[in-house]
Amino acid sequence: MTRPLRVAIVGAGPAGVYAADILTKSETPVEIDLLDRMPAPYGLIRYGVAPDHPRIKGIVSALHRVLEKPEIRFLGHIDYGVDLKLDDLRHHYDAVIFATGADKDRPLDIPGIDLPHSYGAADFVYWYDGYPEAPRDWTLDGQHVAVIGAGNVALDVARVLAKQADDLLSTEIPDNVHRGLKASQVTDVHLFARRGPAQAKFTPLELRELDHQDDVEIIVHPEGFELDEASEEAIRTNNQVKTIVKTLQDWALRDPKNDTARRLHLHFLRAPVEVQGTDRVEGFKVEVMELTGDGNVRGTGEYETYPAQQVYRAVGYLSSPLADIPFDHAAGVVPNEGGRVLDLDGEHMPGVYTTGWIKRGPVGLIGHTKGDALETINNLLADLESMPQAEEPSSDSILRLLEERGVEYTTWEGWGRLDAHEKALGEAQGRERIKVVPRDEMVQISRAE
Repeated sequence: MTRPLRVAIVGAGPAGVYAADILTKSETPVEIDLLDRMPAPYGLIRYGVAPDHPRIKGIVSALHRVLEKPEIRFLGHIDYGVDLKLDDLRHHYDAVIFATGADKDRPLDIPGIDLPHSYGAADFVYWYDGYPEAPRDWTLDGQHVAVIGAGNVALDVARVLAKQADDLLSTEIPDNVHRGLKASQVTDVHLFARRGPAQAKFTPLELRELDHQDDVEIIVHPEGFELDEASEEAIRTNNQVKTIVKTLQDWALRDPKNDTARRLHLHFLRAPVEVQGTDRVEGFKVEVMELTGDGNVRGTGEYETYPAQQVYRAVGYLSSPLADIPFDHAAGVVPNEGGRVLDLDGEHMPGVYTTGWIKRGPVGLIGHTKGDALETINNLLADLESMPQAEEPSSDSILRLLEERGVEYTTWEGWGRLDAHEKALGEAQGRERIKVVPRDEMVQISRAE
């Protein structure tokens, strides 16, 4: 090939940016377009991470450096499957990589889960992160809230629900989110984990952040705080598990404060059974579980009911199907072999690849996406000789197509304008940034219209 390899990456979150970075470091000359539905880049980092995570938000700096590379072009506000189809991308690019992540809540099949005021965690996360397609208002009118799950998302949701709204003013939360949290009537947040403390999926950093809140008491309930042989082995052999269990034990043993405005309760070995209520959530029923010695659990036939006016399930994410691409609905992923997308006959679709959560499922931390992207890119580069070449590969041709279709796409330069605008909004109120939420406003600022 006498020209640079033209690659489209659909999804400008960490998975897509890491794939682009690895491609630019290969010996193959490349031109990469990162396409995203949102007018702004960064995906999960902008719209899926709690605003009070400054260390995780710091990943933006690394992603920013990648997006500034001359071989990479960001094109936002482009909806794959609507504005562009797979045939369009294959016509203008030699290879296409799908890195669209996981954007929906995994369902939980228990009675009452669809009652009003029972939510998926993603809905709440999108609200407090200012996702343009999320509701602007969120009612927190109950005193008792139940959160289902033992991963980092469950901890984020529980922490934000328990946090005092003014403690988030140092972050980039939108004004409507601050108002909603300020009006919260919540006094008690109960987090329920199906298994024991040594089987929890959250990380030590996320767990310890629960205790960095003013006027919030962390209560670890001793009922259910059990360790079996497998738990003891995990503590001996895994420093992360050891730290988690030690942190929880320390909290369980310390003297109660008794004078805080809010309390965050941690319940282990409690499996969700039913969301109770008639016209809205009124209670939450769990089954008491017991460890079986190998790290698994079984039900005891004993049940407990807790008052709750809202329930949030954080039991995992699912990816959405993509137009013109096969999808495994049971696993929630695009069928692939090492990142090579497979058609309905199990054959590789030439020039079509995937990476990130839509490739492997929503597991692992953000950093794990790098190894995932490396596998995909290595396979893409190995396929170069057999890869069909784009019919119209010039960098301007895709822009002409978008303009012909009336797509108001945004650019990296436009993100610079939006970024500066959000920082100016924050500076006026003594804050680092205030996020712009409405999509049309983001587009207008980005396009200087």
